[in-house]
Amino acid sequence: MRAVMVANPKGGAGKTTLATNLAGYFANQELSVSLCDLDRQQSSLRWMAFRDPGLPSVTGYFGGNQMLINLPQEPDWVVLDAPAGFQGYKLNDYLRAVDRVIIPVVPSIFDMAATEDFLNAVRQDLRGRAAKIGIVAMRVDPRTRAAAMLEEFLRHFDIPILAYLRNTQNYVNVAAAGQTIFDPPRSKFKRDAEQWASLLEWLKD
Repeated sequence: MRAVMVANPKGGAGKTTLATNLAGYFANQELSVSLCDLDRQQSSLRWMAFRDPGLPSVTGYFGGNQMLINLPQEPDWVVLDAPAGFQGYKLNDYLRAVDRVIIPVVPSIFDMAATEDFLNAVRQDLRGRAAKIGIVAMRVDPRTRAAAMLEEFLRHFDIPILAYLRNTQNYVNVAAAGQTIFDPPRSKFKRDAEQWASLLEWLKD
């Protein structure tokens, strides 16, 4: 079993979008995957409730009430969707339990300011294991001024930007049906799937 956690202290950063699409990717690779929803709103589990049984299977559970970390060992992958405001000893425990941490960041001054302390805390807790952490720039074109601003902000954290995901309604539309951009028909979302390539390669290392 390998585990990846998607975390950011700010709501609306795209955590559930990343978590559900990661789960869908693994399922479409014929890997067993369990989606652990740590958020009281249980958005990931609501997404699962809409998923067609004919699509590649994603299992899941609510882990937000766990006193001790107890990740399932049977799946090939566990994807954890962390809540907004996740911090303190519980965050530290999960950071140590997972193989990778993905932090989605929207390139706005408000989102970057809200994420700064979190990035410092994660980097401090994973000192010596920085290769576990990566950034995904959400709703941004890498050729824009917003992307340059994000890159400048992240420079002193020394955390790589793994992917830039464009601002598109495709993610909203597939989520409403319990689907992902990796589910058939894949040709419809080819451009979006291509933007995930470097992130998915990083997860395989």
